[in-house]
Amino acid sequence: MSLFEELKRRNVFRVAIAYVLLGWAVLQGADFLLDLAEAPGWVIKVFAIAGLVGFPFAIFFAWAFELTPEGIKPEREVNRVESITPQTRRRLDRLIILFLVVAVGFLLVDRYFGPDRRSADVEGEAVAAPAPATEDGYADRRSVAVLPFVAMSSGLDDGYFADGLTEEILNALAQLPELLVTARTSAFQFKGQDVAVQDIAQRLGVDHIVEGSVRRAGDRLRVTAQLIRAADGFHLWSNNYDAGSEDAIAVQEDIAEQIALALDVVLDESRRAAMQRSGLRDPEAFIAFQRAQELNMRAHQDSSSVGHSLALAVPYLDQVLERVAGYPPALKIRADQAAHLLWEDANALESARLPAADRAATEQRLRADLEEAMRHARSEDERDNIAYDLAYLGGDWRGMRRRIESAIAQTGCDVPAWLDTLALAYGYAELAVKRYQAATDCDPLGDYWDTLVRTQAVAGDTDAALASARRARETLGLDRAHFEVVFAHLRQGDFERAEQTAQAQVDQSPNSLSSQVMVAAMQGNAEAAAGWLEAFRQLKNSAGHRLLAMVAWLGDHEAANRLAAEFDARPMGHVTLATAIQFCLCGAPWDLEVTPVFAGKLREAGLEWPPVEPLKFPLKDW
Repeated sequence: MSLFEELKRRNVFRVAIAYVLLGWAVLQGADFLLDLAEAPGWVIKVFAIAGLVGFPFAIFFAWAFELTPEGIKPEREVNRVESITPQTRRRLDRLIILFLVVAVGFLLVDRYFGPDRRSADVEGEAVAAPAPATEDGYADRRSVAVLPFVAMSSGLDDGYFADGLTEEILNALAQLPELLVTARTSAFQFKGQDVAVQDIAQRLGVDHIVEGSVRRAGDRLRVTAQLIRAADGFHLWSNNYDAGSEDAIAVQEDIAEQIALALDVVLDESRRAAMQRSGLRDPEAFIAFQRAQELNMRAHQDSSSVGHSLALAVPYLDQVLERVAGYPPALKIRADQAAHLLWEDANALESARLPAADRAATEQRLRADLEEAMRHARSEDERDNIAYDLAYLGGDWRGMRRRIESAIAQTGCDVPAWLDTLALAYGYAELAVKRYQAATDCDPLGDYWDTLVRTQAVAGDTDAALASARRARETLGLDRAHFEVVFAHLRQGDFERAEQTAQAQVDQSPNSLSSQVMVAAMQGNAEAAAGWLEAFRQLKNSAGHRLLAMVAWLGDHEAANRLAAEFDARPMGHVTLATAIQFCLCGAPWDLEVTPVFAGKLREAGLEWPPVEPLKFPLKDW
């Protein structure tokens, strides 16, 4: 008998097939359960390796042993006449068929109900699936900007009421995947400005503009609204509403629906439900929320301590949440105030400013607000983004690679606030470019430009990075990406242009001084770099993550390790260290063994050390 025939007789081939199918089923089940538990990526790898190691043993067992009525015996001790291998063969055939049925069933379930197919139900209500993405981040979507409605009356809250009505319409339209709706940050830049519709549309990159006015007199409300095609100024739809103040929500909903219909969007009950669920649906609540939004924007633009300035917005956010429990945007802003307090405390060069009791209470408030926002998320994308920020800030980095990849794969306007910190440092820059390009298209006057430029430069597409920086200057009328442009020139190896760019903005700002240090360090000019670094140290509340990166650029190994160990010992120090890596762009700014807490989080996340190294600084020899 040939070897092939003997292998068949001893059921070796069938055992091999059954083992592979069983191993596949076990791995699928383990992957599902480990994903629910947010276990680190290496755990499933251990399962796979164990399965591979066991395979040759299974083959050997099938060859050397045989199942008999008396139990398992070595094959050489079994009389061929009494062998029951034919019965065993039939049992294995049935087992293989069963495994194949399970495999086919699993593939069908995964195809139609798996994670890549967005659930059509969020808290029991249907949500429209996102439109398929094209190269620029969007499919064939009609673009529209909702400008702030003009308050035609002068009551104390009338301006906030008009803004709230506007944002309710904007949020409702943003739920429709056929529409690309300009974010509030950009649309509200034109509040109170007398700018032609065509010029606004060009700056925002949209084809349609919604504008209107609101007049309140006692309990009466008059609203006018119109949808304008920017190319020729043609009014696609317009209407006047005279109603009681108690009918404000119905007016807002009708305006949003009529605009959607005018833009050829088909509305069914599930989409109407998603539009209704997107907003506050409470006039008093959206007045309070607009006050909070105003203070939120001011705090991020004008304050050296965002956390303390944002405290002014918290009472208004509390009012919103008293009237509309669980409203995610209000919870996220309130959580952002807590996050900034903790971040500023962890990132300070001087001793911690928050007493331990205050810090613990702030950490608890941050977690509670983000968990509540997740429970009331209006879409799966919103829930995933909140979950990312909660895991990142809270230090629970299990399953972080999956979170990064999920956030990058989205096509909507919102991006987790801290996504770039890990994505750029751990090999996701190329994938993240489309994500930040889509966010910039959605919010062209917002805060994504510098991140887009940095992401493109880290990904190695420096020409695109410099082109984006030019677009940012043209769009915003100011330089939002000075440091990133210097970095892009250094990434190209164009030291002369990098130095010219850095010297064109010589002031005492952290970005300017950091740029000077980076250029001098890349040129190997330790003396000049040390001079600029000393100027940075003199800044009030100079940020620790920048200093850590800069001493690494200068090759001060001992100082980098000392600073890293100090931050690692602080509550929320992992955020300072992760930010220092992303800012440094130099591989490993310190030795990982001096930061055991941070090292543990990397192991949980399945993230490698050292991080990516877009720039090689000649003074840094590790």
